[in-house]
Amino acid sequence: MAKPSSVKVWDLWLRLFHWGLVAAFATAWFSADEWGSLHHWAGYTVAGLLAWRCLWGIVGPQRARFTSFVRSPFAVFAHLREMLSGKETRYLGHNPAGAAMIIALLIGLAVLTCSGWLSTTDRFWGVDWVQQLHVLAGNLVLTLVGLHLLGVIASSWLSRENLMRAMVTGRKRPPTGNDQL
Repeated sequence: MAKPSSVKVWDLWLRLFHWGLVAAFATAWFSADEWGSLHHWAGYTVAGLLAWRCLWGIVGPQRARFTSFVRSPFAVFAHLREMLSGKETRYLGHNPAGAAMIIALLIGLAVLTCSGWLSTTDRFWGVDWVQQLHVLAGNLVLTLVGLHLLGVIASSWLSRENLMRAMVTGRKRPPTGNDQL
């Protein structure tokens, strides 16, 4: 029997979440100063997507579940050392550094959306620390997005696999004996 040229890794709903989040965050970022209503609705969209992802991380398919890819800080640092040495272990799903980035982005986006929502309430409208937290969280998330993109590029190069394409198609090349499932 011939070996398949690719295997399914990420389901359609996870990929739609990912690209929907990209679109909603970009919309919120670029509309922050000009179109308040668009900015608010993009923020609400991000918040809804985050809630859905948390649910999908518990009840979704195996590779979408947090228990299948979140690793200890030790594993994350060990993987980063491997990357720096140029000998990255290939993971069929998310690698430990990617998993840590997912958690950091989810937390950062949660702080961003909560502070944004709070700034629209009567109690916190115009409160300086809420607005500062919102701006700080936005800048932090933007920095994390940049680091995420650098990590995807580095990991794609080291593993000789186009991870951007995999997040579009949901498929990666089949595992070999040295890969982590």
